[in-house]
Amino acid sequence: VDTEELLFRLNKALPNDIAVFDILKMEGLPHARFDAISRTYAYHIHTYKNPFLSNTSSFYRLKNLNLKQMEKALQLLLNYQDYRAFCTTPAKYEHTICRVSLVKLEVDESGNHIKLQITANRFLSKMIRIIIGKILKIGNGEMSIDEFEHHLISKETPLILDLAYPQGLHLSKIIYPFLDLENKGKF
Repeated sequence: VDTEELLFRLNKALPNDIAVFDILKMEGLPHARFDAISRTYAYHIHTYKNPFLSNTSSFYRLKNLNLKQMEKALQLLLNYQDYRAFCTTPAKYEHTICRVSLVKLEVDESGNHIKLQITANRFLSKMIRIIIGKILKIGNGEMSIDEFEHHLISKETPLILDLAYPQGLHLSKIIYPFLDLENKGKF
């Protein structure tokens, strides 16, 4: 089978928001979801309306964000493992333990594009969008770091979850014990 031709045809048939970069032969029966040991999600925000970014980034009207407080709150994620309070359906899981290994906040020179990145061994339902929603509230001065940490400590799901918009969320990397490829779709 000509893998280049198969790759081309596959990408032509897939919706525009999904891309296949490579086809690899695997031994045994690896499972895409259950064999992964690490996943990285990136959340992209733009602070001005731009129709070219509307499907890949979330538009928020943000002024004078306290990026230091946002970074401080993100760093707290590395100190906790039970994310029950950051899940819409904690009862559907055997446990709500997630090991966050990396957090990152990046801002472009203009301050108009923000990227938040979180890497963990697993994620719960809507976990990233809940975390990002709270991080944005911290940046806007609507929530304190102590309140954010209280959710991590108490493990109680709040009545209002403050979900960030879905458009900015990207699964940007998955690592398997048998495979760790460089992401060809970076931006």
